[in-house]
Amino acid sequence: MDVDDLQAILGSVREFVRTEVVPLEGRIEEEDAIPEGIVAQCKEMGLYGFTIPEQYGGLGLNSVEEVQLAMELGWTTPALRSLFGTNNGIAGHVLMEGGTEEQKKAWLPRLASGEVTASFGLTEADAGSDPSALATRATRDGDQWVLDGTKRYITNSPVADVIMVFARTNPEARGNRGISAFLVPKDTPGLSVGPKDAKMGQAGAWTADVHLDGVRVPHENLVGGDEGVDTGFQIAAKCLAHGRLHIAAVCTGMAARLVHETTEFAKTREQGGAPIARFQLIQGLVADSVTDHLAGRALVMETARAFDAGTDRIAGPSAAKYFCSEMVGRVADRAVQVHGGAGYMRGVAVERFFRDARLFRIYEGTSQIQQVIIARDALGPAARG
Repeated sequence: MDVDDLQAILGSVREFVRTEVVPLEGRIEEEDAIPEGIVAQCKEMGLYGFTIPEQYGGLGLNSVEEVQLAMELGWTTPALRSLFGTNNGIAGHVLMEGGTEEQKKAWLPRLASGEVTASFGLTEADAGSDPSALATRATRDGDQWVLDGTKRYITNSPVADVIMVFARTNPEARGNRGISAFLVPKDTPGLSVGPKDAKMGQAGAWTADVHLDGVRVPHENLVGGDEGVDTGFQIAAKCLAHGRLHIAAVCTGMAARLVHETTEFAKTREQGGAPIARFQLIQGLVADSVTDHLAGRALVMETARAFDAGTDRIAGPSAAKYFCSEMVGRVADRAVQVHGGAGYMRGVAVERFFRDARLFRIYEGTSQIQQVIIARDALGPAARG
């Protein structure tokens, strides 16, 4: 994308986030929902399809461009990004990475416009970061597949129009093998969505269980067609690697907001007749958070460049996600500390972000899974049994 065009997009998103969304953060937290007017504006701005290729109606941002946009989105409640995150990320990328041309033409333009919302149906009660224990089954019956199982914590499932369901198509295969992905429209008989989960944070971003009881889909809904049989794990791994880089950028954007909240409070809060910004122990907390944020931003940008070049799409995204998700937790903790008692009160931004940030260390693969990926990449065969 032309540099001027990218800067125009980033500028419009920055203005939208800071003037339209930030003032509504308290309402979003209280109502556990994004106002419909904000949803409509997101669709008009093309935010439902910023990673989807232009030929399918999206903005077609590459990774370097995408992470800059994600940083702007990270300035406000994560629920905003979550609205369209699955379309651009793990769900939409199932089609971009593994779909047939017919599947891409049928679904990607609708995802890009926001006409359709997609969910990524991988996680189960006993299969989260490690899908080897995946229990959902897909059995071939003529020109149809029959799906049975339950998915857990599926983002956007209460409002999804289609769910990318990962199921075991070869029960004899071990570990990550024998898994396939299926396009399952929400109105397919036998598919039901449980009540919204009550979460610690990230109000307005909805997750729920998805139940599949004898759900029948045509063979054409197998992602990748005939060549998609038993390739689901490879598709999921590529989607998650991209998603980890995106989440790292969102964490960096949130860290920037937390640094802003911290410094503004320190400049105006007085103790002993002077702003607490004069106290060196407060300055130390601020300096640590500024340094953390700058380190995270540099890591994300470098990782995005390597991702675009194709030189590192495994360890780099894991390292970025690992560092930045842990980093934003530290920055949030310091922000609460600088705010003192006020930082522990509901209605104060840093208190909300403290709870919101905790999830980043869990989804798209826990910090511990990222450690394993990073270490095995560095150590090679010696680290594997």
